[in-house]
Amino acid sequence: MNYIITIGLLIISNVFMTFAWYGHLKLQEMKVLPENTPLYVVILLSWGLALAEYTCQVPANRIGFRGNGGEFSLMQLKVIQEVLSLIIFTVFTTVFFRGEALHWNHLAAFCCLILAVFFVFLK
Repeated sequence: MNYIITIGLLIISNVFMTFAWYGHLKLQEMKVLPENTPLYVVILLSWGLALAEYTCQVPANRIGFRGNGGEFSLMQLKVIQEVLSLIIFTVFTTVFFRGEALHWNHLAAFCCLILAVFFVFLK
């Protein structure tokens, strides 16, 4: 059951991370944030979201880590996190930034990530 909690927390964490890193670009595009918004304001907003990210990321790693009774090695946790990060980023980009499109090379990269997951879980 720990693996479900771990992956769920990693998904939530990556949603916050994606909004922290890229959400301000959409807010600027929507004119919610003026173009001349000082960078320190954008950084502070992003840090607030990053705090929410860390409140999910750190417990996910603690719960999921084999050394704490979880299911995953450190390498497995990292690969899972990266794959989730790219999946969530792709959904975010295609939903919120209509001008961005998926191309064949993006799909090829995702296939490579699936192979990475396969290889990191080999015994």
